[in-house]
Amino acid sequence: MEYEILKLVWWALTGTLLIGFAITDGFDMGVATLLPFIGRNDLERRVVINSVGPTWEGNQVWLITAGGALFAAWPLVYAVGFSSFYIPLLLTLFALFFRPVGFDYRSKLPNPGWRNAWDWGLFAGGAIPALIFGVAFGNLLLGVPFELDSEMRIANHSGLLQYLHPFALLVGVVSLSMLAMHGAVYLQLRTEGEIAARAQRAARLMGVLMMASFAAAGIWVGFLDGQRITAIPDVNGVVVPLAKIVIVEKGAWLMNYKAYPWMLIAPVLGFGGALLALLFSSRRTPGAAFVFSSLALTGVILTAGFSLFPFMLPSSANPASSLTIWDACSSRNTLLIMLGVVIVFLPVVLAYTSWVYKVMGG
Repeated sequence: MEYEILKLVWWALTGTLLIGFAITDGFDMGVATLLPFIGRNDLERRVVINSVGPTWEGNQVWLITAGGALFAAWPLVYAVGFSSFYIPLLLTLFALFFRPVGFDYRSKLPNPGWRNAWDWGLFAGGAIPALIFGVAFGNLLLGVPFELDSEMRIANHSGLLQYLHPFALLVGVVSLSMLAMHGAVYLQLRTEGEIAARAQRAARLMGVLMMASFAAAGIWVGFLDGQRITAIPDVNGVVVPLAKIVIVEKGAWLMNYKAYPWMLIAPVLGFGGALLALLFSSRRTPGAAFVFSSLALTGVILTAGFSLFPFMLPSSANPASSLTIWDACSSRNTLLIMLGVVIVFLPVVLAYTSWVYKVMGG
Protein backbone atom coordinates (compact mmCIF):
# COMPACT_ATOMS: atom_id res chain seq x y z
CA MET A 1 0.00 0.00 0.00
CA GLU A 2 1.37 3.42 -0.92
CA TYR A 3 2.43 5.74 1.87
CA GLU A 4 -0.02 8.43 0.71
CA ILE A 5 -2.94 6.00 0.94
CA LEU A 6 -1.83 4.85 4.39
CA LYS A 7 -1.83 8.45 5.59
CA LEU A 8 -5.39 8.92 4.34
CA VAL A 9 -6.49 5.60 5.87
CA TRP A 10 -5.13 6.57 9.29
CA TRP A 11 -6.70 10.01 9.09
CA ALA A 12 -10.03 8.25 8.49
CA LEU A 13 -9.42 5.69 11.25
CA THR A 14 -8.54 8.40 13.77
CA GLY A 15 -11.78 10.17 12.89
CA THR A 16 -13.67 6.89 13.24
CA LEU A 17 -12.31 6.42 16.76
CA LEU A 18 -13.39 9.94 17.72
CA ILE A 19 -16.86 9.30 16.29
CA GLY A 20 -17.05 5.98 18.15
CA PHE A 21 -16.14 7.78 21.37
CA ALA A 22 -18.74 10.51 20.75
CA ILE A 23 -21.54 8.04 20.04
CA THR A 24 -20.85 5.67 22.93
CA ASP A 25 -19.28 7.67 25.74
CA GLY A 26 -21.14 10.74 24.45
CA PHE A 27 -24.50 9.49 25.71
CA ASP A 28 -22.88 8.66 29.06
CA MET A 29 -21.72 12.25 29.34
CA GLY A 30 -25.09 13.51 28.17
CA VAL A 31 -26.91 11.42 30.77
CA ALA A 32 -24.56 12.66 33.51
CA THR A 33 -25.09 16.26 32.37
CA LEU A 34 -28.87 15.86 32.63
CA LEU A 35 -28.82 13.82 35.86
CA PRO A 36 -29.59 16.63 38.37
CA PHE A 37 -32.38 18.00 36.18
CA ILE A 38 -34.18 14.87 34.95
CA GLY A 39 -33.96 12.99 38.26
CA ARG A 40 -36.10 14.91 40.76
CA ASN A 41 -35.58 12.55 43.71
CA ASP A 42 -33.13 9.89 44.85
CA LEU A 43 -35.00 7.00 43.24
CA GLU A 44 -35.27 8.72 39.87
CA ARG A 45 -31.59 9.65 39.91
CA ARG A 46 -30.73 6.04 40.74
CA VAL A 47 -32.72 4.95 37.66
CA VAL A 48 -30.87 7.49 35.47
CA ILE A 49 -27.48 6.32 36.78
CA ASN A 50 -28.38 2.65 36.30
CA SER A 51 -29.16 3.32 32.62
CA VAL A 52 -25.43 3.83 31.91
CA GLY A 53 -23.94 1.98 34.88
CA PRO A 54 -23.09 -1.32 33.13
CA THR A 55 -21.39 0.19 30.07
CA TRP A 56 -19.83 3.60 30.80
CA GLU A 57 -16.35 2.23 31.58
CA GLY A 58 -16.19 0.28 28.33
CA ASN A 59 -17.38 3.31 26.37
CA GLN A 60 -14.62 5.45 27.89
CA VAL A 61 -11.99 3.16 26.37
CA TRP A 62 -12.75 4.63 22.93
CA LEU A 63 -11.11 7.88 24.10
CA ILE A 64 -8.05 6.03 25.39
CA THR A 65 -7.80 4.15 22.09
CA ALA A 66 -8.03 7.39 20.12
CA GLY A 67 -5.23 8.86 22.25
CA GLY A 68 -3.11 5.76 21.69
CA ALA A 69 -3.69 5.89 17.93
CA LEU A 70 -2.75 9.57 17.91
CA PHE A 71 0.46 8.80 19.80
CA ALA A 72 1.48 6.00 17.43
CA ALA A 73 0.21 7.25 14.06
CA TRP A 74 0.60 11.03 14.49
CA PRO A 75 3.43 11.57 17.02
CA LEU A 76 3.98 15.23 16.07
CA VAL A 77 0.28 16.01 16.47
CA TYR A 78 0.28 14.20 19.81
CA ALA A 79 3.35 16.08 21.07
CA VAL A 80 2.24 19.55 19.96
CA GLY A 81 -1.42 19.02 20.79
CA PHE A 82 -0.90 17.74 24.32
CA SER A 83 1.50 20.57 25.16
CA SER A 84 -0.66 23.25 23.51
CA PHE A 85 -3.85 22.07 25.23
CA TYR A 86 -2.21 21.23 28.55
CA ILE A 87 -4.62 23.22 30.74
CA PRO A 88 -7.83 22.00 29.01
CA LEU A 89 -6.60 18.40 29.10
CA LEU A 90 -5.86 18.62 32.83
CA LEU A 91 -9.31 20.14 33.47
CA THR A 92 -10.84 17.29 31.46
CA LEU A 93 -8.87 14.72 33.43
CA PHE A 94 -9.83 16.23 36.79
CA ALA A 95 -13.49 16.32 35.72
CA LEU A 96 -13.37 12.69 34.59
CA PHE A 97 -12.14 11.72 38.07
CA PHE A 98 -15.68 12.33 39.31
CA ARG A 99 -17.12 9.59 37.10
CA PRO A 100 -15.70 6.39 38.65
CA VAL A 101 -15.83 7.66 42.22
CA GLY A 102 -19.29 9.13 41.66
CA PHE A 103 -20.70 5.88 40.31
CA ASP A 104 -19.03 3.82 43.06
CA TYR A 105 -19.42 6.05 46.13
CA ARG A 106 -22.81 7.66 45.63
CA SER A 107 -24.84 4.79 47.05
CA LYS A 108 -22.49 4.00 49.95
CA LEU A 109 -24.29 6.36 52.34
CA PRO A 110 -28.02 7.13 52.57
CA ASN A 111 -27.33 10.77 53.51
CA PRO A 112 -29.16 13.06 51.01
CA GLY A 113 -26.37 15.66 51.11
CA TRP A 114 -23.78 13.01 50.30
CA ARG A 115 -25.75 11.68 47.34
CA ASN A 116 -26.62 15.13 46.02
CA ALA A 117 -22.94 16.14 46.09
CA TRP A 118 -21.95 13.09 44.04
CA ASP A 119 -24.81 13.75 41.60
CA TRP A 120 -23.33 17.17 40.89
CA GLY A 121 -19.90 15.55 40.67
CA LEU A 122 -21.25 13.25 37.96
CA PHE A 123 -22.75 16.32 36.27
CA ALA A 124 -19.29 17.93 36.23
CA GLY A 125 -17.74 14.71 34.91
CA GLY A 126 -20.14 14.79 31.97
CA ALA A 127 -20.60 18.48 31.17
CA ILE A 128 -17.03 19.80 31.57
CA PRO A 129 -15.34 17.31 29.18
CA ALA A 130 -18.19 17.72 26.66
CA LEU A 131 -17.68 21.49 26.70
CA ILE A 132 -13.87 21.32 26.57
CA PHE A 133 -13.82 18.92 23.61
CA GLY A 134 -15.83 21.45 21.62
CA VAL A 135 -13.65 24.36 22.73
CA ALA A 136 -10.58 22.40 21.59
CA PHE A 137 -12.07 21.85 18.11
CA GLY A 138 -12.94 25.53 17.97
CA ASN A 139 -9.33 26.42 18.72
CA LEU A 140 -8.16 24.18 15.89
CA LEU A 141 -10.17 26.28 13.45
CA LEU A 142 -8.76 29.46 15.02
CA GLY A 143 -5.20 28.12 14.87
CA VAL A 144 -2.95 27.03 17.72
CA PRO A 145 -0.08 29.42 18.64
CA PHE A 146 2.95 27.18 18.18
CA GLU A 147 5.87 27.01 15.78
CA LEU A 148 8.63 24.58 14.86
CA ASP A 149 12.27 25.45 14.31
CA SER A 150 14.59 23.83 11.75
CA GLU A 151 15.31 20.96 14.16
CA MET A 152 11.58 20.32 14.81
CA ARG A 153 11.69 21.73 18.33
CA ILE A 154 8.35 23.11 19.52
CA ALA A 155 7.90 26.68 20.70
CA ASN A 156 4.48 27.01 22.29
CA HIS A 157 2.86 30.40 22.90
CA SER A 158 -0.56 29.29 24.12
CA GLY A 159 -2.22 30.76 27.21
CA LEU A 160 -5.48 30.50 29.12
CA LEU A 161 -7.16 33.41 27.32
CA GLN A 162 -6.61 31.66 23.98
CA TYR A 163 -9.11 28.97 24.95
CA LEU A 164 -11.79 31.53 25.84
CA HIS A 165 -12.21 32.99 22.35
CA PRO A 166 -15.96 33.52 21.68
CA PHE A 167 -15.87 31.26 18.62
CA ALA A 168 -14.23 28.43 20.58
CA LEU A 169 -16.83 28.81 23.33
CA LEU A 170 -19.60 28.66 20.70
CA VAL A 171 -18.21 25.37 19.38
CA GLY A 172 -18.12 24.21 22.99
CA VAL A 173 -21.87 24.92 23.19
CA VAL A 174 -22.35 22.81 20.02
CA SER A 175 -20.51 19.91 21.64
CA LEU A 176 -22.25 20.15 25.02
CA SER A 177 -25.75 20.50 23.58
CA MET A 178 -25.35 17.68 21.05
CA LEU A 179 -24.09 15.24 23.69
CA ALA A 180 -26.86 16.30 26.06
CA MET A 181 -29.38 15.68 23.25
CA HIS A 182 -27.78 12.28 22.62
CA GLY A 183 -27.97 11.41 26.31
CA ALA A 184 -31.61 12.49 26.52
CA VAL A 185 -32.55 10.30 23.55
CA TYR A 186 -30.70 7.38 25.15
CA LEU A 187 -32.62 7.90 28.40
CA GLN A 188 -35.87 7.50 26.48
CA LEU A 189 -34.61 4.08 25.41
CA ARG A 190 -33.81 2.92 28.93
CA THR A 191 -36.49 4.55 31.10
CA GLU A 192 -40.25 5.04 31.18
CA GLY A 193 -42.92 7.20 32.74
CA GLU A 194 -42.08 10.67 34.00
CA ILE A 195 -38.31 10.22 33.56
CA ALA A 196 -38.74 9.38 29.87
CA ALA A 197 -41.11 12.32 29.45
CA ARG A 198 -38.58 14.73 30.96
CA ALA A 199 -35.88 13.20 28.77
CA GLN A 200 -38.04 13.87 25.71
CA ARG A 201 -38.39 17.54 26.66
CA ALA A 202 -34.65 17.78 27.33
CA ALA A 203 -33.89 16.22 23.93
CA ARG A 204 -36.08 18.81 22.23
CA LEU A 205 -34.42 21.72 24.04
CA MET A 206 -30.86 20.48 23.55
CA GLY A 207 -31.51 19.55 19.92
CA VAL A 208 -32.76 23.04 19.06
CA LEU A 209 -29.77 24.59 20.86
CA MET A 210 -27.39 22.24 19.04
CA MET A 211 -28.78 23.11 15.59
CA ALA A 212 -28.82 26.85 16.30
CA SER A 213 -25.24 26.93 17.61
CA PHE A 214 -24.03 24.61 14.81
CA ALA A 215 -25.53 26.96 12.20
CA ALA A 216 -24.03 30.02 13.92
CA ALA A 217 -20.60 28.37 14.07
CA GLY A 218 -20.83 27.45 10.38
CA ILE A 219 -21.59 31.05 9.41
CA TRP A 220 -18.78 32.33 11.66
CA VAL A 221 -16.23 29.97 10.04
CA GLY A 222 -16.77 31.79 6.75
CA PHE A 223 -15.34 34.95 8.35
CA LEU A 224 -12.37 33.26 10.04
CA ASP A 225 -8.84 33.20 8.64
CA GLY A 226 -8.25 29.70 7.31
CA GLN A 227 -5.19 28.07 5.79
CA ARG A 228 -4.42 26.59 2.40
CA ILE A 229 -1.37 24.69 1.10
CA THR A 230 0.04 26.15 -2.11
CA ALA A 231 3.18 23.99 -2.43
CA ILE A 232 4.31 20.72 -0.83
CA PRO A 233 6.80 17.96 -1.74
CA ASP A 234 5.62 14.53 -2.90
CA VAL A 235 3.14 13.40 -0.24
CA ASN A 236 3.86 9.77 -1.08
CA GLY A 237 7.22 10.16 0.65
CA VAL A 238 8.55 11.53 3.92
CA VAL A 239 7.62 15.21 4.20
CA VAL A 240 9.05 17.63 6.77
CA PRO A 241 6.40 20.10 8.04
CA LEU A 242 8.45 23.20 7.21
CA ALA A 243 8.93 22.05 3.59
CA LYS A 244 5.46 23.21 2.55
CA ILE A 245 4.11 26.67 1.77
CA VAL A 246 0.90 27.71 3.53
CA ILE A 247 -1.10 30.86 2.96
CA VAL A 248 -3.78 32.36 5.20
CA GLU A 249 -7.08 33.37 3.62
CA LYS A 250 -10.42 34.43 5.02
CA GLY A 251 -12.97 31.65 4.56
CA ALA A 252 -10.33 29.10 3.53
CA TRP A 253 -11.85 26.48 5.84
CA LEU A 254 -14.88 26.32 3.52
CA MET A 255 -12.92 25.77 0.31
CA ASN A 256 -12.94 21.98 0.61
CA TYR A 257 -16.70 22.01 0.11
CA LYS A 258 -16.21 23.72 -3.26
CA ALA A 259 -13.39 21.38 -4.28
CA TYR A 260 -15.18 18.24 -3.01
CA PRO A 261 -18.96 18.87 -3.05
CA TRP A 262 -19.62 15.38 -1.65
CA MET A 263 -18.25 16.64 1.69
CA LEU A 264 -21.46 18.66 2.10
CA ILE A 265 -23.02 15.41 3.27
CA ALA A 266 -21.40 16.06 6.68
CA PRO A 267 -23.25 19.28 7.67
CA VAL A 268 -26.43 17.93 6.03
CA LEU A 269 -26.09 14.83 8.21
CA GLY A 270 -25.53 17.01 11.28
CA PHE A 271 -28.71 19.04 10.77
CA GLY A 272 -30.81 16.24 9.24
CA GLY A 273 -29.85 13.71 11.90
CA ALA A 274 -30.75 16.13 14.70
CA LEU A 275 -34.10 17.02 13.12
CA LEU A 276 -35.04 13.36 12.60
CA ALA A 277 -33.87 12.48 16.11
CA LEU A 278 -36.24 15.08 17.55
CA LEU A 279 -39.06 13.95 15.26
CA PHE A 280 -38.82 10.30 16.27
CA SER A 281 -38.23 11.28 19.89
CA SER A 282 -41.51 13.19 19.94
CA ARG A 283 -43.26 10.19 18.36
CA ARG A 284 -41.92 8.02 21.21
CA THR A 285 -39.82 5.78 18.95
CA PRO A 286 -36.53 6.20 20.81
CA GLY A 287 -34.72 3.44 18.93
CA ALA A 288 -34.92 5.33 15.64
CA ALA A 289 -34.25 8.62 17.46
CA PHE A 290 -31.02 7.21 18.90
CA VAL A 291 -29.83 6.11 15.44
CA PHE A 292 -30.47 9.57 13.99
CA SER A 293 -28.91 11.26 17.02
CA SER A 294 -25.78 9.15 16.39
CA LEU A 295 -25.81 10.25 12.75
CA ALA A 296 -26.06 13.89 13.87
CA LEU A 297 -22.95 13.49 16.03
CA THR A 298 -21.18 11.83 13.11
CA GLY A 299 -22.11 14.70 10.81
CA VAL A 300 -20.88 17.40 13.21
CA ILE A 301 -17.51 15.69 13.76
CA LEU A 302 -17.07 15.03 10.04
CA THR A 303 -17.86 18.68 9.32
CA ALA A 304 -14.95 19.75 11.53
CA GLY A 305 -12.64 17.14 9.97
CA PHE A 306 -13.60 17.95 6.37
CA SER A 307 -13.23 21.69 6.98
CA LEU A 308 -9.69 21.27 8.34
CA PHE A 309 -8.52 18.66 5.79
CA PRO A 310 -5.62 18.09 5.22
CA PHE A 311 -4.66 20.05 8.35
CA MET A 312 -4.69 18.34 11.73
CA LEU A 313 -3.15 21.07 13.88
CA PRO A 314 -3.01 24.50 12.19
CA SER A 315 -0.50 26.99 13.56
CA SER A 316 -1.51 30.62 14.02
CA ALA A 317 2.05 31.65 14.98
CA ASN A 318 3.71 30.32 11.81
CA PRO A 319 1.39 28.76 9.19
CA ALA A 320 4.30 26.80 7.67
CA SER A 321 4.58 24.93 11.00
CA SER A 322 0.99 23.67 10.69
CA LEU A 323 0.77 19.90 10.94
CA THR A 324 -1.09 18.01 8.22
CA ILE A 325 -1.84 14.39 7.45
CA TRP A 326 1.02 14.47 4.94
CA ASP A 327 3.86 15.60 7.23
CA ALA A 328 2.96 14.69 10.83
CA CYS A 329 2.59 10.90 10.65
CA SER A 330 4.76 7.92 11.59
CA SER A 331 6.77 5.86 9.13
CA ARG A 332 5.15 3.77 6.43
CA ASN A 333 6.05 0.50 8.22
CA THR A 334 4.55 1.75 11.49
CA LEU A 335 1.27 2.69 9.83
CA LEU A 336 1.19 -0.62 7.93
CA ILE A 337 1.75 -2.74 11.06
CA MET A 338 -0.86 -0.74 12.99
CA LEU A 339 -3.34 -1.21 10.15
CA GLY A 340 -2.86 -4.98 10.34
CA VAL A 341 -3.58 -4.88 14.08
CA VAL A 342 -6.73 -2.83 13.50
CA ILE A 343 -8.00 -5.19 10.78
CA VAL A 344 -7.67 -8.13 13.19
CA PHE A 345 -8.86 -6.63 16.47
CA LEU A 346 -11.40 -3.92 15.60
CA PRO A 347 -14.03 -6.47 14.45
CA VAL A 348 -13.45 -8.37 17.71
CA VAL A 349 -13.98 -5.23 19.77
CA LEU A 350 -17.11 -4.27 17.81
CA ALA A 351 -18.53 -7.79 18.12
CA TYR A 352 -17.92 -7.90 21.88
CA THR A 353 -19.35 -4.40 22.37
CA SER A 354 -22.45 -5.30 20.36
CA TRP A 355 -22.92 -8.44 22.44
CA VAL A 356 -22.64 -6.45 25.68
CA TYR A 357 -25.32 -4.00 24.56
CA LYS A 358 -27.55 -6.85 23.47
CA VAL A 359 -27.24 -8.47 26.90
CA MET A 360 -27.83 -5.16 28.68
CA GLY A 361 -30.65 -4.04 26.38
CA GLY A 362 -34.26 -3.50 27.40
